Amino acid sequence: MEKIIACAVDGIQGIKVEVQVHVERGAKFYMVGLPDNAVKESHYRISAALKNNGLALPVRHIIINLAPADIRKEGSAYDLPIAIGILLATSQLNFTSIDQYLVMGELSLDGSIKAIKGVLPMAIKAKEMGLKGVIIPKENQDEAQFISELDVIAVSHLSELISMINGNQFQTSRSSTLTIENKKNTGDFSDVVGQHFVKRALEIVASGEHNTLMIGPPGSGKSMLAQRIPSILPSLTQKEVIETTRIYSVIGKNNGVISAPPFRSPHHTISDVALVGGGSHPMPGEMSLAHNGVLFLDEFPEFKRSVVEVLRQPLENREITISRALKSCTYPAKFMLVLAMNPSPAGNYYEENSMCSKQKVFKYLEKLSKPLLDRIDVQIEVDPVPIKDLTVPCEMNETSEMIKKRVIQAREVQYERQGKTNALLNSTELKKFCELNHKEKHFLIKVGKQINLTARGYARILKVSRTIADMEGSNSIHMNHILESLQYRSLERIKSFLV
Repeated sequence: MEKIIACAVDGIQGIKVEVQVHVERGAKFYMVGLPDNAVKESHYRISAALKNNGLALPVRHIIINLAPADIRKEGSAYDLPIAIGILLATSQLNFTSIDQYLVMGELSLDGSIKAIKGVLPMAIKAKEMGLKGVIIPKENQDEAQFISELDVIAVSHLSELISMINGNQFQTSRSSTLTIENKKNTGDFSDVVGQHFVKRALEIVASGEHNTLMIGPPGSGKSMLAQRIPSILPSLTQKEVIETTRIYSVIGKNNGVISAPPFRSPHHTISDVALVGGGSHPMPGEMSLAHNGVLFLDEFPEFKRSVVEVLRQPLENREITISRALKSCTYPAKFMLVLAMNPSPAGNYYEENSMCSKQKVFKYLEKLSKPLLDRIDVQIEVDPVPIKDLTVPCEMNETSEMIKKRVIQAREVQYERQGKTNALLNSTELKKFCELNHKEKHFLIKVGKQINLTARGYARILKVSRTIADMEGSNSIHMNHILESLQYRSLERIKSFLV
């Protein structure tokens, strides 16, 4: 009996799978170990691929067991390990060190090896198991070689792999040092004319990793500003790059390493399953695809109520657990939520003589419930830019790189003090790191009564105040920090419509 090491993917984690091949006298082919239809069909793909490359699927009694048998095996990525196992078991191939490699790949009928999903989690699992390397499709090479101290044998055809094995000469690639570059271009803040108040708010948002809501009429620049937030975010760390790339690898939307903070902007017609993730066999949704980046929901009131409601728990827990009858998966979802909307269905702020009735405005704004607003740290109104300001040369505006340096400095202060950004502080850490003096505490209690501030809203003000203090290099939160934080929770012109 031959054993080939393969891998299944559960959520974003790799799980070791042994492809066990037993051959004896007879003329039947069995596959056991909870394979799905795509795995069962591998019999036909393997048979054609072997015949088209001068080999054969012998007429013998062949039993393929995918162990452990209680984990469902999905997809066509088991073609290559099954084929290699059959060749070894029938003495058509000799590879004594096969147990040192993880093997995965889909076979075409002509023997070419096609790209598969989830290579990065598989490579991470191979390293955890202490294997020497992985044998994978050529198209997945960039993902796998991102894992250091792991030999990557990337092949594009079955005949190529067999030649390597017969000649005992493997063309391997290995990454000993990881170089991360942020190459994604999402625009620059120097392109934005005016909007100094909003730019200041977004710098605070980026510094503390806070959620934000922008309300303003059409053409005021909400979408333009939101799209440029990734340009002022710190580059992803090595750990964050691996976390993010794993998610994209699982769904097959990645051709390399995700080195820039993701920016996801789903259309308002998206379903709650597409946003959160799910399906009969759970897959990550837009929230997880925005992990370590920005999730931007433009025209927020146009999203369905069911979609809006699912935002609450992930904003608190920073992860999503999807439970189905077959299995349960947990996906990371640590993202900055950025919402943008018009103040009324007509676009502009409500006026008595406008075409929009007050009832229509109420209905339009009903998505902005108190529980959701309590989870938004910064709420700002975006006014249109006066025509005279549009004539100011862009060279006079701050670039994203200038703002990014200040954001990085503020985050360094936070990580040195508490090991995380201010937006992620829990109640115990708030008391420790956001302690107020008697004067500031008394003032905030008084203001809280006037604006009917909830406990969660109070915590958000403290977190934003702490970020502003960090940006100024202050060890303590002072009155000016609290006053500025309160500016970003006013929404005076629409709060009479909010329920």
